[in-house]
Amino acid sequence: MATIAKLHQIDTPTRPRGLWHDALRRMSRNRAAVVSAIFLLLLLLAAVFADVVAPYQPTAADFAALRQPPSLQHFMGTDEVGRDILSRVLYGARISLTVGFIVQTTATVAGILLGMVAGYYGGMSDLVIMRAVDIMYALPAFLFAVFMVSILTPNINSVILTLTLVGWPFIARLMRGQVLAQKQEEYVIAAQALGARPWRIMLTHVLPNSLSPIIVQYTLGIATVIMAEAGLSFLGIGIRPPTPTWGGMITKGREYIRTEPHLVLYPSIVLGLTMIAFNFLGDGLRDALDPRVRK
Repeated sequence: MATIAKLHQIDTPTRPRGLWHDALRRMSRNRAAVVSAIFLLLLLLAAVFADVVAPYQPTAADFAALRQPPSLQHFMGTDEVGRDILSRVLYGARISLTVGFIVQTTATVAGILLGMVAGYYGGMSDLVIMRAVDIMYALPAFLFAVFMVSILTPNINSVILTLTLVGWPFIARLMRGQVLAQKQEEYVIAAQALGARPWRIMLTHVLPNSLSPIIVQYTLGIATVIMAEAGLSFLGIGIRPPTPTWGGMITKGREYIRTEPHLVLYPSIVLGLTMIAFNFLGDGLRDALDPRVRK
């Protein structure tokens, strides 16, 4: 009976694993990516539930507790007008993550659509779209963002619009390259021979097989957007006070960096950890989704 059971186990075909199952398995073995994902999840939860988690209102000033060092009452101390730094860091995370996800999602969707049109149809469509991409690449991205925000009303909508304009060209170029490669595959040629419409081919065949590099770039791009938003706030042309932003907290705290370094230290640490986490997560996704990395 034992022999028969063993033979049955050998003869039973194993169920094939898909790309996403293998990618998740490889991702779980990357400790840096897993730790980064956990950190970002906790940061996201803290930002979403900042109204509950934050011990104080982020704009509530206490002139009796100006620039207080960290204590049991204020775990990260207070700023130049007595506002709780921990509360402002948590609410600043909400602003940074909101800007990061909205900008990168909008830029990715626009880049995917324009890249598919340019790569699949070619001709004049490809010429116009790629010349627009070349123009955007010729402009220094951050300087262009500074210029755009300077001439617009300094608020979160202006920052989102500006950073979206800066972010879509890379996605469009990446998607165009993927489409050009996928167009030569046999399943696309077969779908064309069967009379499938171009947009059906792009959405059901080309796009699903091009998602791996797009997902990786989406993750890495969020970190870039958050850093750009912090840079604009640091320069004083982004989201204006009293709205709490990490960049705004750093630029205000640098005036007291020699006497009260905690004003700069804690926002800088959270910003730095967030950048590192997104980059580690992006690197982990790149390794996990690379079909050449199979053990």
